[in-house]
Amino acid sequence: MHTDATKRAPPRSTGPARRTARGFSMTELLVTLSLAAILATIAVPAFNGMIASQRARTFASDLALTLNNNVTLQANAGGWANGWQMLDANNNVLDSHAAATAVTIVGPGTVTYRPSGRLPAGAVAPVFVISTTSGATVNHQCVSVDLGGRPYMMAAPAC
Repeated sequence: MHTDATKRAPPRSTGPARRTARGFSMTELLVTLSLAAILATIAVPAFNGMIASQRARTFASDLALTLNNNVTLQANAGGWANGWQMLDANNNVLDSHAAATAVTIVGPGTVTYRPSGRLPAGAVAPVFVISTTSGATVNHQCVSVDLGGRPYMMAAPAC
């Protein structure tokens, strides 16, 4: 009978099977979690500021929109804090914005735009001040509309 040396069975172990440790030690886990907590604590205020700033810009651009039609922009009952509507010449609602959390808007009661996008002759140029809060961060956005209907936005608590 011919035996092949390359096809031998592996030797049998006579002692208990060895287990290799896998995973992290408790010390490694605590150090990693501590570093993650420190980095998160540093990053959260920066994100709050970014969120508040973006929210202010979004609402500012919504207030500055015009259409090729006579359009009236007006606060909902109770003021801008309760949202606003865009109405056509027949008082049909073209667009409606509900109240937003952590956003305060101060502005005139109504603004009317002509089809050209300009304000009517003799109108007072409207100014909106938008304040947003995210965490402890408060951001402001000022929107002023000139008589030509062109909106100007500036990050400031007053115009």
